[in-house]
Amino acid sequence: MALEMRESCERCAVSLTGDGAASICSYECTFCPDCTRAMAGACPNCGGELVDRPGRKAA
Repeated sequence: MALEMRESCERCAVSLTGDGAASICSYECTFCPDCTRAMAGACPNCGGELVDRPGRKAA
């Protein structure tokens, strides 16, 4: 099962690249670094921990 690489922050809608910095929770909610810091590393949707999203090389 592949990780869904969402293209924008769910909080501020800033554009995210597949190989750029972003954070995700276990449900794949995705946030930019600024929003992750503002939310103290906790997902507002499920309350889960936000961790660094793994990078993926461009195809």
